[in-house]
Amino acid sequence: MPKQGGNRGFWPCCARRPHASLVATHSHSSSFSSYLASASRLPSSSLLLPAPSHGTQTNSNLPTTTTPRRTVPSLRHSMQPPSSGGDAREADALLARSDSAGRRRRASPVQSASPAPQGWGGPRRQSSFRDDVGHAASETYLVTRLTFTLLQYLGLGYRWMTQLLALAVYAILLMPGFLQVGYYYFFSSQVRRSIVYGEQPRNRLDLYIPKDNTRPCPVMAFVTGGAWIIGYKAWGALLGRRLAERGIIVACIDYRNFPQGTISDMVADASQGISFVCNNIASYGGDPNQIYLMGQSAGAHIAACALMEQAVKESSGQPISWSVTQIKAYFGLSGGYNIYNLVDHFHQRGLYRSIFLSIMDGEESLSRYSPEIVVKESSPQTIALLPPIVLMHGTDDYSIPSSASQTFVDVLQQVGAQARLLLYEGKTHTDIFLQDPLRGGKDPLVEDVLSVIHTDDATRRNIASAPTPRRLVFEWQLQLARRISPF
Repeated sequence: MPKQGGNRGFWPCCARRPHASLVATHSHSSSFSSYLASASRLPSSSLLLPAPSHGTQTNSNLPTTTTPRRTVPSLRHSMQPPSSGGDAREADALLARSDSAGRRRRASPVQSASPAPQGWGGPRRQSSFRDDVGHAASETYLVTRLTFTLLQYLGLGYRWMTQLLALAVYAILLMPGFLQVGYYYFFSSQVRRSIVYGEQPRNRLDLYIPKDNTRPCPVMAFVTGGAWIIGYKAWGALLGRRLAERGIIVACIDYRNFPQGTISDMVADASQGISFVCNNIASYGGDPNQIYLMGQSAGAHIAACALMEQAVKESSGQPISWSVTQIKAYFGLSGGYNIYNLVDHFHQRGLYRSIFLSIMDGEESLSRYSPEIVVKESSPQTIALLPPIVLMHGTDDYSIPSSASQTFVDVLQQVGAQARLLLYEGKTHTDIFLQDPLRGGKDPLVEDVLSVIHTDDATRRNIASAPTPRRLVFEWQLQLARRISPF
């Protein structure tokens, strides 16, 4: 039987079955720290992220407060050996193309938040399909290129070559399902892609709209995983599709990855995306009184950081653009919430200490970006603002051990927060999020989420009884992919 931690009287029982996400890793170079040290002395003109172009339109519905821009050392300065002039120039050109493409594609948030036409369930698309595909390709190419540039600098040994080969085989085995989900993502009229929510690069989100939107729908703001390095909003397409089929609007929030930004930028982006959802989702047929927050893997950590940061601000009377009280519940899937305890674990898994500390803004910032530690140090007023918290984890997750969720639930309950844990027996880091949904039939993760969202809504429970999803990948492919998976 699956184990469950927490208050057994908290919400109706969910189907407790065994899940998943991604932790990327990197090869090690002893000189990496010295390059980061030298990069920190660079003038501000060498920053990776350019200032927003003049003339950018603003949205009166967007937050009036702004987050100070982080001074992130540029990849082309801090990640390249001195002798790699050609590679540095190539990275410069790549970043320039991405930045200029982002400016050309950046639509006015005012347009994105315009009232919904009758029967459409959201604002009319402001861009063509060709533009959206070009933007998605540009963003994906940028993330992939930056990642491989980083790996090239650190050096690829035998271990990494085998890991990359395993990843390639894993993707090929699941490709039939990925292609079908990709077709839905690009061609379904229920998907609104790349809605602008802010001025920074990659400040966009995708919306998955239910077909039946005759009444306001519950909303799930979802932050995807990707080891803080390869996250992308389209990674949430499968979950978005499954929840949209059950009457839930899903907003998949994109954010800057390392080395485009560090953890402070990621949390700021996620918080601004949540703010956009809270303040604008009614224009897309969403119910502003039924907004839920969810994150997976690194996204669970980022979303939890954003939630705690907002609770601290709100309890201390600081200006806010969205309220924690607007979030009905938080779902954390396969996340890590005490970064101090995970540094050595990630180092052994291949996400080496020097890289990880750079992602986390240095060792001195680990406590600030460890939600578990923030909870321990928070006032009772801050804790009282927190929504009910549900953490989900697979017992065979080796990328982030399930003990990370167990410990966080224990700490939350000790300080008086409403929290519980769902453990999925025998599930790995990718099972619940990828393999199980591709298998078709009843999805344990979706069923558990719906059991919380529809607790007090009999009408929505009836709407949620959608046809059973069909299988997208043969069972033998799923089983083989699970054995080969590097995660």
